[in-house]
Amino acid sequence: MAPETTNTAQQLRNALDGRFRDVKNQTREWLSREQFRPHYTPNTVLARAKVAEQMALIAAAGISDEGFRKEHGGTGDVGAAVTMIEMLAMSDLSLMVKAGVQWGLFGGAVENLGTERHHEAYVKKIISLELLGCFAMTETGHGSDVQSLETTATYDAETEEFVVHSETPTARKDYIGGAAETARIAAVFAQLITTEDGEPVNHGVHCVLVPIRDKEGNDLPGVTTSDCQYKGGLPGVDNGRIVFDHVRVPRVNLLNKYGDVAPDGTYSSPIDNPNRRFFTMIGTLIRGRVTVGGSAGNAARVALDIATRYALERKQFSAPDDEGEVLIMDYLVHQRRLFPLIARSYALQFAQNELVSKTHDLQTSDVADAEEQRELESRAAGLKAANTWHASRAIQEAREACGGAGYMAENRLIALRGDTDVFTTFEGDNHVLTQLVAKELLTAYADDIKGMSPVDWVRFAANTVGERVLKRTAAEAIMQRIVDARQDSEEEGSLFNRGTQVNMFEERESYLLSSVARRLQGKSKEMSAFDAFNAVQDHVLHAATAHIDRIVLEAFVAGIDSCPDEEARELLGIVCDLYALSVIEDDKAWFIEHRYLSTERAKAVTRGINDRCRALRPHARTLVDGFGIPEPLRYAEMLHPENLPD
Repeated sequence: MAPETTNTAQQLRNALDGRFRDVKNQTREWLSREQFRPHYTPNTVLARAKVAEQMALIAAAGISDEGFRKEHGGTGDVGAAVTMIEMLAMSDLSLMVKAGVQWGLFGGAVENLGTERHHEAYVKKIISLELLGCFAMTETGHGSDVQSLETTATYDAETEEFVVHSETPTARKDYIGGAAETARIAAVFAQLITTEDGEPVNHGVHCVLVPIRDKEGNDLPGVTTSDCQYKGGLPGVDNGRIVFDHVRVPRVNLLNKYGDVAPDGTYSSPIDNPNRRFFTMIGTLIRGRVTVGGSAGNAARVALDIATRYALERKQFSAPDDEGEVLIMDYLVHQRRLFPLIARSYALQFAQNELVSKTHDLQTSDVADAEEQRELESRAAGLKAANTWHASRAIQEAREACGGAGYMAENRLIALRGDTDVFTTFEGDNHVLTQLVAKELLTAYADDIKGMSPVDWVRFAANTVGERVLKRTAAEAIMQRIVDARQDSEEEGSLFNRGTQVNMFEERESYLLSSVARRLQGKSKEMSAFDAFNAVQDHVLHAATAHIDRIVLEAFVAGIDSCPDEEARELLGIVCDLYALSVIEDDKAWFIEHRYLSTERAKAVTRGINDRCRALRPHARTLVDGFGIPEPLRYAEMLHPENLPD
């Protein structure tokens, strides 16, 4: 039986849960049921059947209507919808992906890109699972570059139909969740083509609803689906491929909120600029990116929870003059492996809370703020990359930290590792997303750059280089107070001063951004814009990463400030030190090269990390209790030696 959670752990959990605490507690209770106990099987038939059963339970309980607007049969609670799907990752990432595809991506496309005719016909059926769908965007030849998709939807005015066609072998829709078996209809992203004065005119990528299977599961005429079969993980997701051979669908199947075609073939849109139209459409689907990052964060915390509890039980080697063996958590090197990752998990969760809250506020607001929407898209891109890269690193370290036991399927870590591996590349490749963050920063959210290609925005950035004003997060007042109180001496102790830490993060971000802008300006005068961008691409990524690190630290500081319990707040302060110093250590070479750290002070960073690891050692169990993972969902056989065979 697990020991009772301490009051401090409960306070940590409350702080980490943030605004949607009640939703998280309700979801924890729901996921503690036997039907959601984690299971692992590489058998795709069994895994897919299990996920289908769980999806049906969620729909029957009325949980799947969160996030859909009230007038369409939902509750309109976007934050609750994102939170619920993120937390499914603690049970089974296959379930999280299937729920995300059905209610987030497919359902989100219908609701956000469609109009009343689609809402009335489809939304309630999507919520109840009466209609299973898939989100057919990615193609064999194009993933990140969605604007260059090759599938076409050509309008035939004589029959008032769109002809959906895979123009080339690389136009095949690929890796599509639900396409292999379950989906009966696909939200297909394709180049919309009409005829004007006898000539074809391409209006760019739009989304069309295309039925792909009948009720018996057979492919419809002109549609060929196939199964991706075994993948590196996610055995419960029926990823598949779709090829269209001149498939005809009614004109009304076009999701027409941002672009419509009249019966006679006349195209119209409320947004004249094709690039801006495309990015506005894609921006409405941001919820999927937010959810993927949060789900990866949940998976990382499950792995770190398991590895920490194992380290508090497992003994290895004996100390001199001591008959007993030593707990592996008592070794500094083991603390060094796990505690910084735990600290980063705390930091990222506070940042994710802010992101989910902002997503909820913007998507439930009656007033559209273009600048806030762009900032949200940038933040979602950056945190998706940060969360998923962290999950890959943390789960792998947790696996290794548990030795051979960590390699056993019954201890969950290999499934978590395999299932989250693809998270770094779907819903946006992490390197491409990080560049998106830099693009927004370098152009200071200027409206002119919406939809610009890298070549165009290089020209824009090179011509508008100036002093940037650091844009702080919602914690601006707190941050200013902290920075004003900073200590800039060379004393080792000042590294534990929050203002000093924040200042180092801000200085690094500002320097990297201004220097990459100057490099772009210089290089664009001597080479093509594309070559100029290519020449500084590593610098661009570094600047964006520095920005992400800074907003995560600010979110952590705000989270500590809002925690009412003194003991929990003090412990969070130590965890925040560890996060900040770990980031500085990871980029120590840059800080030394640019004289923000002397060599002696750089050594002090390492000593500071060791100090904070030792300070956290007595609180190891409390820290992972603070993650709030229900006992049934953290279950690993190695933590229950009474279950092992004699």
